[in-house]
Amino acid sequence: MGPSGSGKTSLLNIIACRLNVSRKAYFTGKLKCNGVQLSKDNFGKFGAYVQQDDILIETMTPRELFRFAAQMKLSHLSPESIERKVDNMITRLKLSSCKDTMVGGVLLKGLSGGERKRTSIGYELITSPSLLLLDEPTSGLDSHTAAQICQSMKDEAARGMTILATIHQPSAEVFQKFDRVIILASGHTIYNAST
Repeated sequence: MGPSGSGKTSLLNIIACRLNVSRKAYFTGKLKCNGVQLSKDNFGKFGAYVQQDDILIETMTPRELFRFAAQMKLSHLSPESIERKVDNMITRLKLSSCKDTMVGGVLLKGLSGGERKRTSIGYELITSPSLLLLDEPTSGLDSHTAAQICQSMKDEAARGMTILATIHQPSAEVFQKFDRVIILASGHTIYNAST
């Protein structure tokens, strides 16, 4: 948590091994997960990253997107297993009422902001990652929808997934859904404790 420019997204990019080292980017240390050194090559084997801006194909539905992700990333599964996974994801993320609605965009009417965000999350969750990184998952959403998204993520954490999320300015209700909070300012930790 922290203001714009505090280093929240940079921290997630470092954890996901997505930060290209440039003359401005400097950090030291080793990043390990369960004792294994993290790299671009192995992060995707256990982790997933949901970016702040939803990058979805506007003419596809949540069902089609989940199926596509599963077919690309879980090719070892049978078509029946993939369909069960897709149906399970739709139910878990409460997308049943819009599962066959196109995502939409600027020129094409489609999903609401909350449905779109849950679809982006489901696209990454379909592989059952151990670690999920979310960059500003509540950005641009009303307080009720933001609370729903955070509750869905709390439910996923209760299933055993580790979830790290950045957030700018949460409501009290959303703040209470976090188990631990790290507040950043100018790239430095100024608070780190359980909520």
